Amino acid sequence: MKTICSLLCIALLFMSCQEKVDNTAELKFEANSKTVLANLQQWQDENLDYSVYADDFVLLETMFGAEKDSISLEEMKESDKRSWEYFDFKMLNEPVLLPGVNPDTKEPDGSVRHYSTWEVTLPATDSTEAKSGKIKLYESFDFNDEGKIAFQQIYGDFTGLLNHLMKKEETMDNEDMAEE
Repeated sequence: MKTICSLLCIALLFMSCQEKVDNTAELKFEANSKTVLANLQQWQDENLDYSVYADDFVLLETMFGAEKDSISLEEMKESDKRSWEYFDFKMLNEPVLLPGVNPDTKEPDGSVRHYSTWEVTLPATDSTEAKSGKIKLYESFDFNDEGKIAFQQIYGDFTGLLNHLMKKEETMDNEDMAEE
């Protein structure tokens, strides 16, 4: 009996000396992932809830030839509005969500990264047919202490996509073919 009690005491002592696991970043990532998934769905539905963005939000401008390196929340709202006026957006897959890390410590920080594929369509008009293209995106969202999106960046070949969608189809009429 003394041996059993001694072993039990040693086991309890050993268990009490183990380090407690801090899962704060994991819990933040789970909560922030829900915000990101809702954000992606709202973008597709052209009804984004901007209340999840911080007042001092910054979007890194990644387009080729951009005049500025970043845009504010108000500028993003205007850009979103213009994009929705011209194009229709459809996410083609369930995005792959990954936890981000603090660039200094390399420790998980609750930020969310994702990979997704989108179909972007330029709708038909009276004189043109609809035209679509697919784009693969990498996007990251960093959150502030209140759980609001503070920083966002998106990478994809937007220039190539826009060139594809906006390029007028070259057609050859019978006279052109006869000359060749």
